[in-house]
Amino acid sequence: MNACRIVSLYSGSTGNSFLIQGPDGCILIDAGKSAKQLCAALNDAGVSPDALQAIFITHEHNDHISALSVFLKKHPIPVHLPNACAYKLSADPAVAPHLCPHPPIDTSLVAGMRVTSFPTPHDSRGSVGYRIEIPNAFPQCFCIGYATDIGFVSKEVEAGLTGCQAVILESNHDLDMLVCGRYPDYLKQRILSRRGHLSNPDSAEFAARLCAAGTTSLMLAHLSQENNTPELALDECISAVANEKIQICIAHPNRITEMQL
Repeated sequence: MNACRIVSLYSGSTGNSFLIQGPDGCILIDAGKSAKQLCAALNDAGVSPDALQAIFITHEHNDHISALSVFLKKHPIPVHLPNACAYKLSADPAVAPHLCPHPPIDTSLVAGMRVTSFPTPHDSRGSVGYRIEIPNAFPQCFCIGYATDIGFVSKEVEAGLTGCQAVILESNHDLDMLVCGRYPDYLKQRILSRRGHLSNPDSAEFAARLCAAGTTSLMLAHLSQENNTPELALDECISAVANEKIQICIAHPNRITEMQL
């Protein structure tokens, strides 16, 4: 029986948060938007905020942490994050007591899950992705990979996600929409840089390699609402993967999206 759920509560430039639910409990990856929106999304997913056992932060940009201060006042739980990100968050007295800083490569055992972080290339103080192993979710160990806000597919990202049955992967922008769009040049260059965001073609090419190595479910996440469309990202990925047995979906920016496993 499927005893694992992966739910995007919302994903995009306005806020990101993902729920991972296993047989022994629940964790969040990131906590963007507001505490009110986060709790409403958890309610839509059928999960009480009090059921969460930890929050794992990828990096300190506001679209990944903005709900923390208010949320933790009512729901005090551990917040795992890279050491380099703790400096910004430790200035908030509502957040500081709950911080569990770690090196970029680290493993935590929470809610029956083995959560291992790995460095990701992004323009923040520190940025990581996560590989989550759930030993009792299926007859065999089930592995989930998470990587958004990545300028390119580094060797650490490749190693962190390869072999995962389910993967949440950034597909941020369509190149033509970005280059011809209304963003100022400095912002376009930031997004296109090796510490920016992953384009549709680069995401699709990597997704095809992941599926060849055993990934069976993909969620494309952190789509730009200005420089991408769900249709463009999905079409590019489906074309590259070229396997109708692979489940591929798009994380919605403002409502929950559940992966089919």
